[in-house]
Amino acid sequence: MSEHDDWNTQIINEFRANEGRVGGPFEGAPMVLLHHRGRKSGRELLTPLMYLPDEEVPGTIYVFASKAGAPTHPDWYYNLTTAGSSDVEVGTDTYRVTVEEVTGEQRDRIYREQSSRYPGFADYVRKTEGIRTIPVLALHRA
Repeated sequence: MSEHDDWNTQIINEFRANEGRVGGPFEGAPMVLLHHRGRKSGRELLTPLMYLPDEEVPGTIYVFASKAGAPTHPDWYYNLTTAGSSDVEVGTDTYRVTVEEVTGEQRDRIYREQSSRYPGFADYVRKTEGIRTIPVLALHRA
């Protein structure tokens, strides 16, 4: 198991032990566990992510394919956009979602809001400037 996988496993275990709450660098942040299938491997995967709830559309949350400012999109982004749907865990609730990529001004507005709440997301933009635009996905409760 890689160091990254071990770190994710610790977050997943803490999330499930504390009704969706975790500490450390994510303390107080809304967290989701994203279930997805590897588009190449076929393996069932689980990724913890921060999210932004849509305050106008109940049942919609936004996730950000920041990969901490890496020059490439995370694998989960490709897995989700290929599949078009997934399961998520929010708090103690697990449910199905459909996936929609958000673009243009709506994407920019949502990303700005996340960056204002969690400045690390602004750092990710600086790291990826001129390389890639960090995708924003809307996960709509099915």
